[in-house]
Amino acid sequence: MGTGQEQVKRELLLDGLDCANCALKIENGVKKIKGINECSVNFVTKTLSLHTTSDMDEQVVEEAKRKVLRLEPHIRISEKGKHVNGHVHTHTGSAGGAHNHSHDHTGHDHGHSHSHGKHSHTHDQHQHGHTHEHGSHAGHDHSHTHDDAHAGHSHEHGAGQTKVLLARLAAGSVLLAAAIWSPLEGWAQFTLYALAYLIAGGDIVLQASKNIIRGQVFDEYFLMSVATLGAFAIGEYPEGVAVMLFYQLGELFQGMAVNRSRKSIQSLMDIRPDYANILTGSGDETRRVSPEDVRIGDRIVVKAGERVPLDGIVRIGRSMVDTSALTGESVPRELEPGSDVLSGFVNKNGMLTIEVTKTFGESTVSKILDLVQNASSRKAKTEHFISKFARYYTPVVVILAAVIAFVPPLILSGATFADWIYRALVFLVISCPCALVVSIPLGFFGGIGAASRNGILVKGSNYLEALNDVKVVVFDKTGTLTKGVFKVTAIRPEGGRSEDELMKLAAIAEANSNHPIAESILAAWAKAIPTQGVEGYDEVAGHGIKVSVDGREVLAGNAKLMEQAGISFTTPETVGTIVHVAEAGTYVGHLIIADEVKDDAAAAIQALKKLGIRKTVMLTGDAKAVGEAVGRELGVDEVYAELLPQDKVERLEQLEAAKSPKEKMVFVGDGINDTPVLARADVGVAMGGLGSDAAIEAADVVIMTDEPSKLASAIRIAKRTRMIVWQNIAFALGVKAIFLLLGVFGIATMWEAVFSDVGVTVLAVLNAMRVLRVKNI
Repeated sequence: MGTGQEQVKRELLLDGLDCANCALKIENGVKKIKGINECSVNFVTKTLSLHTTSDMDEQVVEEAKRKVLRLEPHIRISEKGKHVNGHVHTHTGSAGGAHNHSHDHTGHDHGHSHSHGKHSHTHDQHQHGHTHEHGSHAGHDHSHTHDDAHAGHSHEHGAGQTKVLLARLAAGSVLLAAAIWSPLEGWAQFTLYALAYLIAGGDIVLQASKNIIRGQVFDEYFLMSVATLGAFAIGEYPEGVAVMLFYQLGELFQGMAVNRSRKSIQSLMDIRPDYANILTGSGDETRRVSPEDVRIGDRIVVKAGERVPLDGIVRIGRSMVDTSALTGESVPRELEPGSDVLSGFVNKNGMLTIEVTKTFGESTVSKILDLVQNASSRKAKTEHFISKFARYYTPVVVILAAVIAFVPPLILSGATFADWIYRALVFLVISCPCALVVSIPLGFFGGIGAASRNGILVKGSNYLEALNDVKVVVFDKTGTLTKGVFKVTAIRPEGGRSEDELMKLAAIAEANSNHPIAESILAAWAKAIPTQGVEGYDEVAGHGIKVSVDGREVLAGNAKLMEQAGISFTTPETVGTIVHVAEAGTYVGHLIIADEVKDDAAAAIQALKKLGIRKTVMLTGDAKAVGEAVGRELGVDEVYAELLPQDKVERLEQLEAAKSPKEKMVFVGDGINDTPVLARADVGVAMGGLGSDAAIEAADVVIMTDEPSKLASAIRIAKRTRMIVWQNIAFALGVKAIFLLLGVFGIATMWEAVFSDVGVTVLAVLNAMRVLRVKNI
């Protein structure tokens, strides 16, 4: 952000933001305020995110609130958590004032859609975990949060608004029918038309007037008001009323479609726990509290069917947990005392007592919600294009409409002003850019939501879009393509010894070592290790272990240890770490220990090739022979071994230089020791990010499971999202272009014009919702 000062992130919740054009206006207006480094409005979650410098934070935020209310007076503002360099501070408040809500026909889809209609506390601060007091209804002077996430509340509120609008539409239709078919003429008939118009569209004209006073001329309210009042001016009364009725009906359907898609997206994020059962002092009684009130070290009880509210360690109980909300995996995971457990898991059967290791603000659920909900602040190029397009498009259309209205009658013989003004009005109705402004952010947000349902966190729609152009994928080996866990893969006894004897001697020798190789040998033995007669344990650095068993010297180690003792040994032609074992100067045999390749690693490489990835590369710090063997097994195109972290960055830069500028490169690592490389790639992907703070911080995309095949899923979701977004762009612009031409030539009437505006928007929103149907791709 370039200021060198402490950055503060503030988030304002804009209750009543139900129009994508309004969201765009707010974003463009607030961006211009001095002291704001970054600003974005998320239409789906009704959130305005601001980055300011700490020394002028309060005054800048107050100015932003005033700007929002100048642009959209009906919006009620409340504030989410305040982050200073990553720390969250509670901060509530509003640019208060009594604002009446006049045109939110489709009801409030308040915050996050929860199905728990019975709980009474607010859910609006999901990702930050701050519990605010219950807010007031519209029209009160209070500044508390009024973003109750319960389905019951938003349903009743929305139903009330919808009933009012339907009643107006019915009354307007009856008056219009009476005016058309009654024997009344002259002023009496005009009065019926005028009444029908005011009932159907009075609020639209009023809103347009207010916007003009505030200097916002070119928006949908202005376009509809000019078109319908113009129809009255040239005597087309029935059409003026009918168009306003149809427009309002279309707005109702559009609002319902947008709210439905908002709820669908937010239901994917419905992983926030509502409460925690904390153990009280006596140790066997529990008290229900908000997850924010639980401290590190507290013990909580999670019963069958409940969601785990905070990250911790299981202390008592065994159970199966459903991790699908976080990982997209349908197979339950087994927990026992000592197991790590993450917030968002759902306890399936037993009762668990968990010791809390992280506060709610730092918990996995909080971080995931924060990531997904703030992803819209990093906009894709397509979204930036639409924002700019909308800014210039409407004024150009209004100027063209004026030209159509007044130039042809002056230069064409027989042309009448009434005819060409009507054509210009049709042109105006068609021109509204709603379909693009609404459906494109919804499409990208839906893509990010669909990815999260599959256990893939994408930190911005720019990264989702970038995944479409990936042609080179670079993998780290250990922990990414392999499990990062050493395992005995072969037991080869010699001199007439059995496998059991060889394993037993190796286990005795390695019993006191905590080296990963020793641990893999003990895990493979998996029996009690005799201690009687074992003495003189000696670990020889860089060689192995010497120990005396019943007076006979046992050696377990590498080739150097055997050479030092003058024992001849066998060197196998294989890849992995070799542990040679000798007893009393005689070679007993060797064990081969290797890092296991992940089950889906080979399938992941194949899936990427099918998606058009031109080159797959593996980087590893392992020995060349090990790296090349894994590369051959998986079908990786290039392998670079024996690399230090700085060598990986250097190698990545060489690969970057070798590809064309249009191609994007992905680096996939485990996110802990690969931070420099993750940051250097076009898109950094962290594997196994579940609970790994380093991974979540460093990467642009976090794969919550440990499966490399999820990268192919992410690319498929990205391609599907882009396809749907461009379908909407082509469909909306194509239909509008056809109807604009028809309107200019006098073929299209206002009826068709309204369909081309509202109908296209509804269809585009419904098409955008298809992104959400991606399941286990």
